[in-house]
Amino acid sequence: MAAKKGDGLLMVYSEVPAKHEEEYNAWYDTEHIPERLSIPGVLSAARYQAVEGGPKYLACYELATADAYHAEAWQKWLNNPTPWSRRMSPTVIATKFIRNLYRRIYPATVPAETAEADMAPVMLVGRMSVPGALDAKFNEAYNNERLPLLSRIPGYIRARRFEAVMGEPKYTTLHEMSSLDVWKSKAWDDWRTAVTPVWSGEVRQAMVHAEGSPGVFRRIFPA
Repeated sequence: MAAKKGDGLLMVYSEVPAKHEEEYNAWYDTEHIPERLSIPGVLSAARYQAVEGGPKYLACYELATADAYHAEAWQKWLNNPTPWSRRMSPTVIATKFIRNLYRRIYPATVPAETAEADMAPVMLVGRMSVPGALDAKFNEAYNNERLPLLSRIPGYIRARRFEAVMGEPKYTTLHEMSSLDVWKSKAWDDWRTAVTPVWSGEVRQAMVHAEGSPGVFRRIFPA
């Protein structure tokens, strides 16, 4: 089975004026996403809408490696947009626009079950940074204290963490969930407030979330 998840990730967040939303969504779903999926190294893609946090729209592209974004095929579309793209691209009409490119840092390898998985119905996405002096402690605590506890939560699918190679802040975490009920559950709230030795001290106090983070997003394309 062809891989659907790899070592890279492109996340495009946007908000557009209400008068453009219907056409914007049609452009994204019927032209833009198929264009990007035709590029070698683009493994899968989906669009999400925020139910908490933001920005309102999120397009998520799973990449074999982050280099797929810089490949000739991708740059060709960027440099030679279609007439519809010239009118509807978020670079043209968005009131908020964030485009971040990432490389995976957790887990160390992609298990076959993850590589073959479809885009999650719901994602909680954190976008955060810490002072450089705390990077090692932050990653150690996140990976080895925080994330193992998530296996206890019914309906929780997986966590993956990435480091930005383009854009800010430095880190993003994707929490994949089967439904919004997971995010609303007591089990999730217990995890969110759990006290662990390293994380709950200096690390948590120093971590800064970007505006709109953490955001909870439900998949809108494919439906």
